[in-house]
Amino acid sequence: MKGAQWMDIRSDRQKGLSYVELGRKYHKDPRTAKRYAESPQKPEYTLSEPKPTKMDPYKQIVDEWLEEAPYSALRILEKLREMGFDGGYSIVKAYVSSRKMDLNEKATVRFETMPGKQGQMDWGFFEDHLVYEDGKWKKLYCFLMILGYSRMRYIEFVTDMSTNTLIRCHQNAFRYFGGYPEEILYDNMKQVVIKRLLNQEDSTLNRQFEDFAGFYGFKPILCRPYRGQTKGKVERTVQFVRDNFMVGIQYNSLADLNGQALAWCNKVNGKVHATTNEIPFERLKKEGLSPLSREYIIDKINLRRVQMMIFPKTKPRPNEVVSAWRGGATER
Repeated sequence: MKGAQWMDIRSDRQKGLSYVELGRKYHKDPRTAKRYAESPQKPEYTLSEPKPTKMDPYKQIVDEWLEEAPYSALRILEKLREMGFDGGYSIVKAYVSSRKMDLNEKATVRFETMPGKQGQMDWGFFEDHLVYEDGKWKKLYCFLMILGYSRMRYIEFVTDMSTNTLIRCHQNAFRYFGGYPEEILYDNMKQVVIKRLLNQEDSTLNRQFEDFAGFYGFKPILCRPYRGQTKGKVERTVQFVRDNFMVGIQYNSLADLNGQALAWCNKVNGKVHATTNEIPFERLKKEGLSPLSREYIIDKINLRRVQMMIFPKTKPRPNEVVSAWRGGATER
């Protein structure tokens, strides 16, 4: 009870109101009104311990399942029944709903990074735009990267999303930023990860991209499955490019489009950012990025494979397998 109401009840009692009248006026049981009226100090309340439920022994495992994937309450109930749970659907539904709300709030809390710590990368597919290249019309994709601290943005348009193209765009972004951060966040794109498991350490990265990251020394960070919100900065940039740069755009070639894209990057990176209230170019000076001290050769892995191959002068022996790749034969 609020202190003011407790004093009002005491005052009305002194004015002659009965406990029944006090209960009617303040919507309380007369016995409760009496207790308040006779109390020399404001009543204090303590919350009672919540009653145990059939869900209690299973809450931890349900939390782990929901971290893994956004299972429905019905699917959670099925999994719990396999473990011996004998409760009803309603109690499971109530708990799953509350946990999903907590997870969504946690995922959407703005995550601020330290200078030089993290970048985020994503692809954008612009299905309503084409570009004429090599004698034919091609689909248009956009490479996007943003630095977490400074909010420096870089975009580049391409006609494919191969691993070689991804690496080349990374190098162009690094040159534009003047270096690269300690780690870069990705979703589970096949150019970065071949087999995604719950723990990143157990996942299999794309061999060429892993070699590229290791060459420079930055760490690829994979988003948890179904938890793409952690890459929110770059995903907002994708939408920003759609709504700001691409509206009414006119271009006659891929080079022309990328020239306009670079000019757009310079413009937005030179304006005050709505979140940081600072200019990205100015915050970039505090990033402390690792400098580009050497150049990665995109085809270096293939070159290594060529050097390891044995090129026979005669026909292969029965225990040899002829490689159709560049005519080499290797021992098996």
